[in-house]
Amino acid sequence: MQKKCIIDIIIFVKAQISSFSGGIIDYVTMVFFTEVFHIHYTISIAIGGVVGAVANFVINKNWTFKSGLRKYKSSSIAQLLKFSVVVLNSILFKSSGTYFITKYIHIDYKISRIIIDLIVSIGFNFTLQKKWVFKK
Repeated sequence: MQKKCIIDIIIFVKAQISSFSGGIIDYVTMVFFTEVFHIHYTISIAIGGVVGAVANFVINKNWTFKSGLRKYKSSSIAQLLKFSVVVLNSILFKSSGTYFITKYIHIDYKISRIIIDLIVSIGFNFTLQKKWVFKK
């Protein structure tokens, strides 16, 4: 039981590192498209979300959950499809949450996005990736 707990903690930490890496790519892409091309931040969140998701999927598959080395219940294509469902919902939550905080609480979209990212990353993305996308 103690070994499983340690493994779960290691997976959680690796998932957060992977999420952070994909999140940095996502966030920089969002700011770039918003500030340079003057695209509304909710659309830039979607663009950044797709770019960051690709990086996050590759890191999670090959490092965090090591699904390339272990037997998992679903194939790589099934994992990618499941991951896509999680990402699309994540983008929807991030876009709408950032918009809500920015518009109604009057916090800059860059700060609002960080607040929403923390909530979505731990409360939604990690749980679904561990228990559904990369399930052993």
